[in-house]
Parts: sequence; structure tokens; C-alpha cells
Amino acid sequence: MGLCMEYKKVHESLIYTWFSTIASILQFKQVLSFGLMKATIKYLAGIAGPSGYGSKSTAEQVTHQRHSSSFPPLTAIITGATSGIGAETARVLAKRGVRIIIPARNLKKAAIVKENILREIPEADITLLEIDLSSIASVNRFCSQFLSLGFPLNILINNAGKFSQKLEFSEDKIEMTFATNYLGHFLMTEMLMEKMIETAAQSGIEGRIVNVSSVIHHWVKKDHFIFHQMLNPNKYNGTRAYAQTKLANILHAKHLAKHLKETKANVTINAVHPGMVKTGIIRDHKGFITDSIYFMASKLLKSTSQGAATTCYVALSPQTEGVSGKYFADCNESHCSNLANDEAEAHKLWKLTTSLIHRRSSQSQKVAAA
Repeated sequence: MGLCMEYKKVHESLIYTWFSTIASILQFKQVLSFGLMKATIKYLAGIAGPSGYGSKSTAEQVTHQRHSSSFPPLTAIITGATSGIGAETARVLAKRGVRIIIPARNLKKAAIVKENILREIPEADITLLEIDLSSIASVNRFCSQFLSLGFPLNILINNAGKFSQKLEFSEDKIEMTFATNYLGHFLMTEMLMEKMIETAAQSGIEGRIVNVSSVIHHWVKKDHFIFHQMLNPNKYNGTRAYAQTKLANILHAKHLAKHLKETKANVTINAVHPGMVKTGIIRDHKGFITDSIYFMASKLLKSTSQGAATTCYVALSPQTEGVSGKYFADCNESHCSNLANDEAEAHKLWKLTTSLIHRRSSQSQKVAAA
């Protein structure tokens, strides 16, 4: 009876985890048994791709070429850096001499991450600022606070992710997963873009934006990717909502890369799939079933450092200089879905998102004035 009750409590996040792990290996595009076998062997063995790195490469390994003493100092903002892949990304970038800005809803957790990094890297420069990515007003406040510090901005890593089992809404009355994973990052990027372009022009160092996506974006079909339904879904499905935000992250990168190229800004943006790592995104769902699934998938899951490798590679490697609008997995350029490559869809999403943010920001200003 107890086992049955626990089974009922296991929700979509576990299904998402298991099938995403399989999907990350098969990449959805392999149709022949030989191709499937080849892709699986390559993933499990950690065979390096053209970059010289593969699924087993760690964040420290892919950034070993950058030593803080031989490169000019950089400043990076990393969302979702209070745990998991984000915290490891912050640690490794700090080890490479990068000044780290951690926006966090929970400043106590952020302080623990900072303390741990400083214990290992006493010279690390880490600043904590408060933010709720699901709130337009909070993102605005964070950006204003950051800009007031007078720091340059070389790297922006949009890493934070939320997977919600049940339908929740942000203070702006937007579905919580969409508001956090996509909308908050979109707004932050827009508000900090001028600073990134200015920093790149003054320093001569290319600015880099990294949108952390997921291979699960392949699951999204065009007839389900409808903007107003993502804001306020009639029938909520947590896995679908998460996958839609990961697709939106790629479309955002594709469209912005095109715009940056047209304006000749020395800033690039790319999307990455970190691979499957047991992180805090399912921290509330422990138990016999959960642990059993992870035991079965253990050979397929990455360590946290392996999970952070692709983000760190795209953010720091000289091999990715000038590369923009691409999708990376296992530290190599990879294939995203046909929908993620749809320029018309990317442009439509951009227009609808910009219009939404403008309306909600105007409403917030009116409420504040009243």
C-alpha cells in the first residue's frame, strides 16, 4: 500500500528526467540502429567531438586554457547559481579569474555558495544581488542595481530553471515556469544588452550570452507552441511547460544572434544543453521510486561538473569566439529541432514577448504611481 501511495506521488518530473536522459543520447535524429548504437557508445564512452571535448569533459577541463594571470579580468552574471550546475559554473569561472555576480531569490543560499567558493579561491570577487526572475518588477530592480555598481559586463549566463508540477502564476499573472525560465531571462538580457555592447566596444573583448536550454525542446510541436496558452494554459502539463520554455530559450538566442550580427555588435549568444544531472530541480521529490529511477539511469547521468562543462566552454573558450546563434551539447555544436530553427517563429515570439513586457511594465508603473 505504501509503495502504491508513493508511486502516485511520483509526477511528471521523473518522467521528464528519465526520457530526457534517453533523448540526450539519441538526439532524436538518429533513425538507423547503427546510428543509435554509435551515438550511445559515443556518449557513454565520452568520445570527444570536433572541439576536443565530449560528454565526460568537466568544466575545469574545458576552461584550462584560461588562466586568470594571462587574461584581462571579466565580469559574469550567472542566474541559478545557488545550487547545481549554476553553482559549479560560478566556481569554475571564479577559478579562472572572472568576477561573479549572483542574482538570487534566496540570498542565504547564495551566501553559502559564495563562502564555499571563497574557501577554495580566496581571491574570488563575488557579488550577491536579490532577484525574483518570475517578477518583471524584480528583474528591473536587479538590473538597475547592477548597473549602478559601474561594473563592466562580459558574460551573461541565463541558467536558472524551474520545473513546476502544478499550475502556478507569477505576480504578473503569468504561468510560473514560463515567467521564470524564459520571460525573466529575456527581460534581463534586453535590459543589460547596452552594457554588454558598451563593455565589448571599450575592452575589445567579445561579449558572450549563454542560454541554458535542454534537449527536451525537441518534444514541442508547433501546434502546442502558442504564446497566449503558454502564459495561461487551459490544461497544464508540467513537462510540456518546461519543454516550451527551453524551446523559447533557443528561439531567443537565434533571433538575438541575428540582430547582434546585423548591428555589428561584438556580442554573441548561444544556447546549450547541459545534459542530464541530478540537481535541485527535483529536490522535493525523493523516495524509493525516485531513487530507483536514478539508480537505473546512473550510467547515463552526468556529474555536476560535467553538466556545467558546455556552459563554461561556450562562455570562455577561444574556440567559440565569433560563434553565435548555435546550439551546443557535450561541448560541441549540435542539432536543435526544426521548430527551434524556424526564423519566423523566433521573430513572432520576440514581438509577442516584447509587447507583453511593455504592457506589464506600463501597468506596474501606473500602480506604483498611484
